[in-house]
Amino acid sequence: MTTPLAFFAAVDDAFEPLPFASSAWSPNMVNGPAVCGLLARALETQHCAQGFSPARLTVDLFRPTLYKPVTVVTELVRDGNRIRVADAALMQDGEDVARASAVFLKRSVQPPGERWRRAEFPEPPPVPVANGPTAPMWSSGLDGWSSRIGDHQNSERKRMWQAPLSVVEGEPPSAFAGAAMIGESTSLMTNWGTTGIGFINTDLTLALARPLIGSEIGVEADSHISADGIAVGSATLFDRHGSFGTCVVTALSNADRQIDFSNGDPRRRVGML
Repeated sequence: MTTPLAFFAAVDDAFEPLPFASSAWSPNMVNGPAVCGLLARALETQHCAQGFSPARLTVDLFRPTLYKPVTVVTELVRDGNRIRVADAALMQDGEDVARASAVFLKRSVQPPGERWRRAEFPEPPPVPVANGPTAPMWSSGLDGWSSRIGDHQNSERKRMWQAPLSVVEGEPPSAFAGAAMIGESTSLMTNWGTTGIGFINTDLTLALARPLIGSEIGVEADSHISADGIAVGSATLFDRHGSFGTCVVTALSNADRQIDFSNGDPRRRVGML
């Protein structure tokens, strides 16, 4: 039987995790990209009005999301002419296991003048991802792109390029949900070192200047700062038309469950932590 290329199946008023939702930290947990994608999907479909764009998503991952059905509840916090704000909660057994807030901004004209911009922009791989959303490509340092994750377990700057899975089976992912899912890999890109990854992220803040163009997204690490088992990482999101957003994560040491990518484990290589 073919494994569905989606994180969840919609069942009545809940969402049933599918195999790709399983976390590399534990098979009994749902991974971060699945949680972020489901929350982004709910906030966008229920609260992004015509003429607005998703500009910011913050997700708090304060409890493990277990590998069992989840529900999502949202609330519109502000309904303004130019700014809309909404909250969402991911629930299991009557308790919140994750929460999110989103800001939707009204599109308008650019102000006049020139502003400082980063001189160098991330470069995507020269060809599209060959085998769809389960086949990301990786790059580190000045090396080119490859599909072998074990080649990039080093102390160099990391990049990932991937087409996002569907959040819900049978639905193509929106640009916003795709950015939320792939943006969650900021934790992997910024916390992955010479012996694998030993930090588990506790939140995500995604800021978008424009929607994704196309169906593939890149994440390039910008910084890693850590001390006493606490890490902060930031990354740039880009597509074939240039950079379109940034993402910041905080993370806690999870050294007793360190994940080593040097063996090229195919399930872990898709970055679903």
